[in-house]
Amino acid sequence: MEIFGSTFDDSVFSEARNRVCESLSGYNAKLCEPEWFCDSAGADTEDSLEKQKVYKFRGDLAMRQGNYQKAYEAYSSCLQWIADNNLTIRRDVLEGMARCCSRLGQRDRALHLADLLSKEASNTCHLTSLLLLKVSIYQRIGDAGLKISSLQQLCSLLPFNPWHWFSLAQTCLRLLNCNPNSIDCFSCERSGDEGEAGETKEQQEEAAELSEDRLWIKACMCFIRTRLLLRILRQQQSSFVLQRSEDALQVTEEALQQLNPKEKTLHALTEVMSEDLISEKMREDYQDGESLSSVCLQSFRERWWDKILLTGMLEKEGWQHQTRTQQCPNDIFADVSGQERTENVSNKDNFTS
Repeated sequence: MEIFGSTFDDSVFSEARNRVCESLSGYNAKLCEPEWFCDSAGADTEDSLEKQKVYKFRGDLAMRQGNYQKAYEAYSSCLQWIADNNLTIRRDVLEGMARCCSRLGQRDRALHLADLLSKEASNTCHLTSLLLLKVSIYQRIGDAGLKISSLQQLCSLLPFNPWHWFSLAQTCLRLLNCNPNSIDCFSCERSGDEGEAGETKEQQEEAAELSEDRLWIKACMCFIRTRLLLRILRQQQSSFVLQRSEDALQVTEEALQQLNPKEKTLHALTEVMSEDLISEKMREDYQDGESLSSVCLQSFRERWWDKILLTGMLEKEGWQHQTRTQQCPNDIFADVSGQERTENVSNKDNFTS
């Protein structure tokens, strides 16, 4: 009886074959001149894929250079040559066109393109990109209510990403620091346009909640959530990533000092905003790339806002009880750090690096 593994194949003991060395034919790498796609002859080809690349690269370059009209035209030409099954490039080009329209002041066209993208969104990555695009568009056209609504949806979709909470908190704070008589004007432009750009009634109601007291509570809760998340995530960070978190924490602390909530309010808000910050739950709820059909999302109102209102803090304490800062920033939609973070799609989910 043979023991399993005790026998060897005869080939193990056979002599090694003589290997014949053959000279390999030379390899000539394809060299591209800088900005080769800008050459007028670049698109003179029958290959649809090559045409797509040329127009896409032209659009990307024009966008980077700030020539948004030229970028829009290049993207429009590229769209004609994209294969029906190439959804990734199609979404990228449509988003580029929407951003160009936003920069050119073409609000309706930008929102129409965003609506096209929303109909094709099939997973959480698509939805995240769409919401970041909407934040950028609403920021450009000056619609504070819908910008806040989109940021709230981002916080619900990615509840453990501190940068969406940070952006939402900054938007609320900058609205508070401006003339209170001008706050309502930011949401008046869209009043009566129910259903435009696919916004639901609930989203419109949330966007209309721009009273000083509600903005104050929302700014406090979002800065507190930002602080909690950054303190957790910085344990895994180093180098410039850690420095960015430290800078954001400093801004957050200064903002909370300005908002000046009472100790009791601070404790109550911290308790509500930290309920779901459990390591096991944070891993389970991270839904990057999941199909939207399999994801069950609670709205911002259900998950956090209603719980805050139940504490009664809105009646007991509010912005009118605090010392107001009279100086108003030049641009209430500008980021505290001076960066337009919402347009950097590549950083939207990279919060655990």
